[in-house]
Amino acid sequence: MKKEKAVVVFSGGQDSTTCLFWALKQYGEVEVVTFDYGQRHKLEIECASQIAKEQGVKQTIMDMSLLNQLAPNALTRDDIAIEQEDGEVPTTFVDGRNLLFLSFAAVYAKQIGARHIITGVCETDFSGYPDCRDSFIKSLNVTLQLAMDYPFVIHTPLMWLNKAETWKLADELGAFDYVREKTLTCYNGVIGDGCGECPACQLRSAGLTTYLKERA
Repeated sequence: MKKEKAVVVFSGGQDSTTCLFWALKQYGEVEVVTFDYGQRHKLEIECASQIAKEQGVKQTIMDMSLLNQLAPNALTRDDIAIEQEDGEVPTTFVDGRNLLFLSFAAVYAKQIGARHIITGVCETDFSGYPDCRDSFIKSLNVTLQLAMDYPFVIHTPLMWLNKAETWKLADELGAFDYVREKTLTCYNGVIGDGCGECPACQLRSAGLTTYLKERA
């Protein structure tokens, strides 16, 4: 696969950055697409751009601000608290986000002759997001192939990994320190180890603690 092209759906967070390093090992040419959907923190896009620059990959930023209008959520609105009630989808869930992101990434991939699309979705630690499930990815993969008559393959390197295993993968890829120090996962916009309080930071930190104990 070293001669083939790939497109990584890229936010600059732990998961998508680990996927970027995975893709760089697998494919001869890698590009990233980053989506501006009205995130609270423009720092997310700046962080993604900086990582893409440092890793020498072309980045395309796509305007998806319509999502903010269609699906109000805690990631785009300051007046919506970041929370999750028992049995409910978290307020950070954005209806249709991965459906739209992967669809637009696929349209772009076809234009540049890439058939591999990589995304960091994960069913093991998916926080209740329905569009992170393996069944959704497989269904969309078939739909995109039919819609554009093109042999897309959506890769999900993290699908069955918990956060500790995701840290392990980053380590195996030689990117552990880079991912820990340079990525932005925090819902409150703190790069690296984050604020330590939001759900994203708690999940990331718990996985890191578990992995460091295993590695010791």
